[in-house]
Amino acid sequence: MTHEWEFSEHADDVETTFAALADRVVDSVLARDPVAATWLGDHRFDDRLPDRSPEGVHETITMLDQALTAVDQLDDLALGTTSAVDLEILRSRLTGERVVLADIAPHTWDPLEANPGTAIHLLLSRDFAPLEERLASVAGRLAAVPESLDEARRALDAMPRVHVETAIGQFEGTRELLTGQLEEELDRAPSARALVEPARAAALGALEAHIGWLRDRLESGVADGDPRLGPEKYAAKLWAVLDAGLTPDDVLHRAESDLAGLEGEIARAAADYLGEAVPPPDDAGPVVRRALDAVAGEGVVTDATVLALCEDALARTTQFVRENDLVTVPDLPVQIIEMPEIHRGVAVAYCDPPGPLETVELPTFFAVSPTPSDWDEQRVASFYREYNGRMLHNLTVHEAMPGHVLQLAHDRAFDAPTMVRTAFWSGPFVEGWAVYAEQLMADRGYDGGLGERGALAIRLQQLKMQLRMTINAILDVRVHTRGMTEEEAMRLMMLRGHQEEGEAHGKWRRALLTSAQLSTYYVGYLGVRDAVGDLRAAHPDWTDRQVHDAVLAHGSPPPRHLRTLLGI
Repeated sequence: MTHEWEFSEHADDVETTFAALADRVVDSVLARDPVAATWLGDHRFDDRLPDRSPEGVHETITMLDQALTAVDQLDDLALGTTSAVDLEILRSRLTGERVVLADIAPHTWDPLEANPGTAIHLLLSRDFAPLEERLASVAGRLAAVPESLDEARRALDAMPRVHVETAIGQFEGTRELLTGQLEEELDRAPSARALVEPARAAALGALEAHIGWLRDRLESGVADGDPRLGPEKYAAKLWAVLDAGLTPDDVLHRAESDLAGLEGEIARAAADYLGEAVPPPDDAGPVVRRALDAVAGEGVVTDATVLALCEDALARTTQFVRENDLVTVPDLPVQIIEMPEIHRGVAVAYCDPPGPLETVELPTFFAVSPTPSDWDEQRVASFYREYNGRMLHNLTVHEAMPGHVLQLAHDRAFDAPTMVRTAFWSGPFVEGWAVYAEQLMADRGYDGGLGERGALAIRLQQLKMQLRMTINAILDVRVHTRGMTEEEAMRLMMLRGHQEEGEAHGKWRRALLTSAQLSTYYVGYLGVRDAVGDLRAAHPDWTDRQVHDAVLAHGSPPPRHLRTLLGI
């Protein structure tokens, strides 16, 4: 496959040349990743799955190489500030995708990569087009499932046990999607049944065979791959994911230093909540634990009340942001929904926005989760001690107001000069803003309608989440580069992070299942927080709203570009 990208040799045309090139490159990237395109709101490839055959992977790598060559031919110095930033974002994104695909090659060892569930779910979950049209695309993707899973089995080797265990559960969730939600949608559009049914039957057969193959690998002991990337591959992926120019040592040393300071902060907050003297550092742990237990006891949550509590928290956080004029609140079509069963058990809530390329007005989902139906009483109780009523306020700040829901609404309003920042969100910026929003609300005295004691409780939960975020970065680096054991990780999370045992076990598995993602929150938060501080210093007369609107006025760029875009 050859991509013809022509260039003007005239310096006066460099902005136009770059804009056209950037849009063609983004278009080529999305054509090679149809599921990402659907998520973004580009529906030209809704009937396809990614081509993970050796030939398909080779074609994608070739496309990335050709795109990088084309980008490198441009004169960076001839571009204006905005285009120069987009050029750098595009170059980093292409390089990062090539590193992951060619060097990390997750399709050769991670069975989670081949699950078609998300590809189908994206077509069913939003009314971006008439149901019959979306079901026709579903049929196209289902028809591709047997060959896609055949290719996956040919490519997969040395799979880690934890990945296989998780993949089996997620593939079973996909099977339930095809027999449950898809059946309900076919009942609503019976004219599509004749098109969908043969493809669904073939896909279900392929899923059953694939699940059986995974179980066989698990039971026979073949699934013995190492889930740890190792120092070299982890450093390459960290660079690709963070786009911050940081090494694993940079992240680890900063996080471990910050962790010590946060332990002092939460000890002081715990003493304030309990009305006691601040304990010396060596005796702080029990005091913090007693305070957190008291907060959990005063904010009891159950499956029957969790949805209503989050609805109340969303109303109160929105009112607080408006009354305190913290940031412009756009007209936000938000729907609080019950989280699908297949997504439960990781967190109590998540934000699911419409893709930035969607042309139809669609709501942002604030998904809230009762616990999975197969959990026993002890596990449910532990989950809701972690996600108690006061923590739900802090979680709502992060996921909704003024966190993800608000920030991504500002992102949609950004008039992007090219497709680069529209299509390529920076995970560190998105997560970094949400963590910064938690601190902002606590600093401004948000109390959730519970008065001074409520404000102290929410501050405690915010600091506990900041401890968790910082420990996540430490886990990420130490697990993948330094051989951190489960015992060491559990001790760190439970003793220094004050996490419930169930939460800590889940995070240990997540550290093994993912790499570099757990660091995005911490590194992104530092980037956003420091940029906000510099902007305040440059404009001491600006209000909170002026500062925050300025930070959110540039889409979702990697935090390292914020100072350039803000002119500071």
